[in-house]
Amino acid sequence: MNLWRYQWLLYGVVACIVIVPYFMLERVNRVIHQADQMVAHTAQVESVTSKLLYEVRDLEAAAATITEGIDVPNVRRRVAETSGAIPKLMSQLIELTSDNPQQQVRVGELKAKIEQRRSFSLRIIDESNQAERRRLLASVVNDFPMRGAANDVLNEETRLFAERSAEAVRLRKQGHWINLLTTTAQLALLCLLLWTTLRYQRERQIAEETATRANARALAVMQSIREPIALLDRDKHVVMHNAAFEELYGTDDDDIDGKHLREIGSGAWTNRETLQRLRDVVSRGRELWDFEIEQTTADGIQRTMLLNARRMNLPDREDEVALVILSDISNQKASEEEISELNRQLEGKIEQVSDVNRELEAFSYSVSHDLRAPLRHISGFAEKLGRQLGDDADDKSRHYIATIDNSARRMATLIDDLLVYSRLGRSALRLQPVDMQSLVAETRALLDSNVSIDTPDRKIEWHIDVMPMVVADENMMRQVWLNLLGNAVKYSTPRERTHIDVGYQRLDDGRHEFTVKDNGVGFDMQYAGKLFGVFQRMHKASDFPGTGIGLASVQRVLTRHGGMIAAESAVDQGTTFRFTLPAMLDNPVKSLSTDT
Repeated sequence: MNLWRYQWLLYGVVACIVIVPYFMLERVNRVIHQADQMVAHTAQVESVTSKLLYEVRDLEAAAATITEGIDVPNVRRRVAETSGAIPKLMSQLIELTSDNPQQQVRVGELKAKIEQRRSFSLRIIDESNQAERRRLLASVVNDFPMRGAANDVLNEETRLFAERSAEAVRLRKQGHWINLLTTTAQLALLCLLLWTTLRYQRERQIAEETATRANARALAVMQSIREPIALLDRDKHVVMHNAAFEELYGTDDDDIDGKHLREIGSGAWTNRETLQRLRDVVSRGRELWDFEIEQTTADGIQRTMLLNARRMNLPDREDEVALVILSDISNQKASEEEISELNRQLEGKIEQVSDVNRELEAFSYSVSHDLRAPLRHISGFAEKLGRQLGDDADDKSRHYIATIDNSARRMATLIDDLLVYSRLGRSALRLQPVDMQSLVAETRALLDSNVSIDTPDRKIEWHIDVMPMVVADENMMRQVWLNLLGNAVKYSTPRERTHIDVGYQRLDDGRHEFTVKDNGVGFDMQYAGKLFGVFQRMHKASDFPGTGIGLASVQRVLTRHGGMIAAESAVDQGTTFRFTLPAMLDNPVKSLSTDT
């Protein structure tokens, strides 16, 4: 519980203990006082009524005395006093019962009878005839009885007195219980306040202990950080620092805390721009991010430091401080310079490679144009020489002429394959979605057509899995499938029935793996290291035609696509080629596998 919540709780408890009981008791006392006033009011009404009746009877007694012939001054004085007191008492009774309409009606009836009896009593007193006096006196008693009306008024007041007395007693008991409950509630609230205070003190103690441990942990973490860290006040005096800061800018026998930045680090903090920026951090709330400064620290080493600073508040200080974090990037700067130098050297190497590529292009142009013409001449003149000799040529001459022609043709094929291999390494990749299913189908159709022309009786069984859509250079991928499937067909020629399986699977790392498996003659795996080299062959040219460049071209294409190729084989047990391509813009398409 924080302080302000505790204060508001304290205020609420005080209000409950003092203010609420006060108003409750004040209200109860006010009601009891009103009840007591009503009881006194009822007693006053009864007193006035009794006194009024007494005065009326006193007046009638005086009239009876005079009627009996006793007419003395004292009796006349009593008549005068009583006659004058009756109207006043009646007016007072009417005023006292003005708050009770029903009682006013009864008082009105009583007033009428009293007025009549008073009037007749005065007539009796003023009458000189003794007989008339007796008649009038008898008429007052018989014709104007007032006991019933007076009893009604008194009974009503008695009833009201009983009700109001009972209400007063009830309110006093209620006030007693309210007082008791209020006292009990006050004691309970005092106990609650005491318990809350003790709990708050305990929570505060726990919070202080937690804060102390947190500060200790924060200080331990701060001291363990190898980056120099310091807190600065508005005047750039060091408030707190870690061991790395002291190690870089302090000395063994000197305490850094409380000192100005200019006084530490052997002049490392004398730069005016740096000090101004730190002043702006505290005074204006600006932040420093990755501000590079050059410093010569206490150990005499020239360093490049990366300065970061921002303003922050401390719980034990009213003024704000600047948190300063430094990073030594001297090695990084040296590495950047070294990398820049290596980049400059690399640019020179790239220029050299560009020159070599230009020379290679010139060589390719020379091969494709200058060497083809002599080969065409050799082949053409060999053919003319054969026609010139005609039937006169012996077998040896015809053999020589055929060898010259075949060698020229083979040389032309080698030149074409070399040009293809060169273009595969130099031409730019035109990446696009490539349907591998369609490429395999096209290559298979081309190979089936050639086989049906060269060896009509040969049977080839194909099994092709569903191929995906990959991102690659379509022409280069076509070259890959042409070489791999062509080799499978070529090296399976000795078999009565050729089986070629083209498979595909998705590896766990997302790469695409393709396989081409045949039941051909295979090769010895101890020579597998030469398999993908230029002009490297595993079989005699007389057994299987070819230039030895096809697999080298395949490896170059796959390497440029970020893939790789490998082969598994054994002599006379067929060969399996596996090559992979990276996963890019996967969009597999469903195709039906083909079995023929």
